[in-house]
Amino acid sequence: MDLFYATSFVLSIISASTPLLLAASGELITEKSGVLNLGVEGMMLIGAIAGFATAHDTGSALLGVLAAAGAGIIISLIFAVLTQTFLANQIAAGLALTIFGHGFAALLGAGYVGIAAPTLPKLAFPLLSKIPFFGPVLFDQNILIYFSFAILIAISWFLRKTHAGLILRAVGDNHDAAHAMGYSVLKIRYGAIAFGGAMAGIAGAYLSLYYSPLWSQDLASGRGWIALALVVFSAWRPYWLLAGAYLFGGITYLSLYMQGLGVPIPSPLISALPYFGTIIVLVLISRDRRRTRLNQPACLGKSFHAVV
Repeated sequence: MDLFYATSFVLSIISASTPLLLAASGELITEKSGVLNLGVEGMMLIGAIAGFATAHDTGSALLGVLAAAGAGIIISLIFAVLTQTFLANQIAAGLALTIFGHGFAALLGAGYVGIAAPTLPKLAFPLLSKIPFFGPVLFDQNILIYFSFAILIAISWFLRKTHAGLILRAVGDNHDAAHAMGYSVLKIRYGAIAFGGAMAGIAGAYLSLYYSPLWSQDLASGRGWIALALVVFSAWRPYWLLAGAYLFGGITYLSLYMQGLGVPIPSPLISALPYFGTIIVLVLISRDRRRTRLNQPACLGKSFHAVV
């Protein structure tokens, strides 16, 4: 019985952590290019309703994930046009994107409230999935959970081992120097923003097609903001991002678990635990300014305008 509860506990943490890891992985690449996109929450919601509606109408959850990624890209490119082409303030544009995402997703999802859609399949490995504890945890998981690990490994390899990753980091650290060397800063940043949008959309599809497989307007519940905080927590390093996602995923699950146990603490206070944790971690990180300066892209949030 203890093994059963231990397995359920770990599976619940993995399930709660995956959307944070997916969204934060995309934002990591976006910020590595020197762009700060605060619209992660809005992109997640647009991806969630796009994935849910497509899965419901076609009967295919995998098509829903592809639609969510496409919707995330389209919405992120609106942000890219505003900030990279028209040089709008990135913070203001990101906040506007989140507000727009909330409203537009609610509008699109009005006809899908209370309706079920196909859920994402699990990828079970024969025999291995039957091993006590390790089988369900490692070899019988949702396909997007495996994808979240694979994409994080790919991101780490891309940033550290490839020429394209070096160029991306160069654009984020000194866009003027990268432009002088002949690299197209705008094209690189457009690509990074689109990737961030795709990952946020996939994170939204995970929420609407697996984690809470019913559409609701507040499906993201602040996870986009936590994903943003995770990038800072990780000091823009992929594997620290994994540790942070599972830390905050554990806190999120703990808040739900405490509610289920009927702990005599006001329900709103328990629900706010993940956000209290986010604030505390960010305050502690902000005290180590040297660490932040060493790892933060130097041009983060700065607009680039090529002088002809």
